[in-house]
Amino acid sequence: MGDSSNSNVLKAEELKLRANEAFKANKFSQAVDLYDQAIDLNSSNAVYWANRAFAHTKLEEYGSAVQDATKAIEIDPKYSKGYYRRGAAYLAMGKFKEALKDFQQVKRICPNDPDATRKLKECEKAVQKIRFEEAISVGDTERRSIADSLDYHIIEVESQYTGARIDGDTITLDFVKQMLDDFKKQRCIHKRYALQIVLQARDLLRAVPSLVDVNVPNGSHFTVCGDVHGQYFDLLNIFELNGLPSEDNPYLFNGDFVDRGSFSLEIILTLFAFKCLYPTGMYLARGNHESKSMNKIYGFEGEVKSKLSDTFVELFAEVFCCLPLAHVINKKVFVCHGGLFSVDGVKLSDIKAIDRFCEPPEEGLMCEILWSDPQPQLGRGPSKRGVGLSFGADVTKRFLDDNNLDLVVRSHEVKDEGYEIMHDGKLITVFSAPNYCDQMGNKGAFIRFAAPDLKPDIVSFSAVPHPDVKPMAYANNFLRMFQ
Repeated sequence: MGDSSNSNVLKAEELKLRANEAFKANKFSQAVDLYDQAIDLNSSNAVYWANRAFAHTKLEEYGSAVQDATKAIEIDPKYSKGYYRRGAAYLAMGKFKEALKDFQQVKRICPNDPDATRKLKECEKAVQKIRFEEAISVGDTERRSIADSLDYHIIEVESQYTGARIDGDTITLDFVKQMLDDFKKQRCIHKRYALQIVLQARDLLRAVPSLVDVNVPNGSHFTVCGDVHGQYFDLLNIFELNGLPSEDNPYLFNGDFVDRGSFSLEIILTLFAFKCLYPTGMYLARGNHESKSMNKIYGFEGEVKSKLSDTFVELFAEVFCCLPLAHVINKKVFVCHGGLFSVDGVKLSDIKAIDRFCEPPEEGLMCEILWSDPQPQLGRGPSKRGVGLSFGADVTKRFLDDNNLDLVVRSHEVKDEGYEIMHDGKLITVFSAPNYCDQMGNKGAFIRFAAPDLKPDIVSFSAVPHPDVKPMAYANNFLRMFQ
């Protein structure tokens, strides 16, 4: 018995070393699998749990990271790395107060560690800032629309400005093409034109229902893209491969346009400009990153402040609340950012009835449609992210049957080939940010649907070079310490 137990401990240690190597090579899913095996052989080693927590954090599975780090702490209450990993996961979820408690504990265990001291100070500053913002904030019912108080007509464009110009109130293809070129050269457009694009896009977006029906005529096609996350040069590559958006070449971008990548402003202005130019050539859905809490942490807020102004931060937050939550193509293909629901029997009419003009709540249909993920097991399970849920093939089948649909298309998760087909072919994940965060090594993908049969034609593509501006360049300082 002793020999067998000893052998297991040695095998577990070997697996941990292999997992560490996979982690160093940015193969985080492989690292999780290897840590799983190590834990199966020796579940009383706190290091394995803490290391797996870190790999989950890299995969944005923050709920799982918190669970693993908590287990490491239960095994060894003096293990500082357990608190550190849990604090980092809480931080990534925007739970600053919980993170602060864990970093305070790290400091108690390692009073002379300068790194722990620095991170604790940064966390204290972040929590103070949040408390201050909460104290001065007004409720949604009292808040006046910032968009209604802004008028692009009164902003003067200086004669020395040499970038793209809009003549009057109409956005033209010539303007959009010049803007794309300016962005390529890392030049921003004038604030007047940025404001015009955002305000005109807002008028179009808030007029549509929370679930939008898309009609693709026979003989025509329709392209669905997943997360692009501020990777502007990869967006240009999609247009290179598949053509610019137009009434004859329509696109749906399925949320998470911004954050992480450091060209998020260029992405959102491009997508909004095409929406204004071709209202039925560009459809946009909200993702979980089109929200204040995410933008504050993952870079978009900092980027907008740096490139435009604080006023634009508020404006984008307001306009993101106008984005619809789902689309249905020809009454057959259901498209949303995250996934399905914690209850059966949800009808398309229920989704259409969601009052979406708010920040995403922490539970309910709106939360789940933005945050949920499919799972290989049947039934429902807790979310690896700590928000939403995981749902199986039976849940997908019942939802499709209840609504007379054929297919669910969703985004929200990095996939090695840019896509993954699950749930007996009834669910496709599409993700359009290749080499995500400059480190994941994944391909991107988009899906073309041709009417009438709407058979998904999936195109994968690799990342293209971009200027030397790192992902998360504008992100919350504190979070960058953990990347």
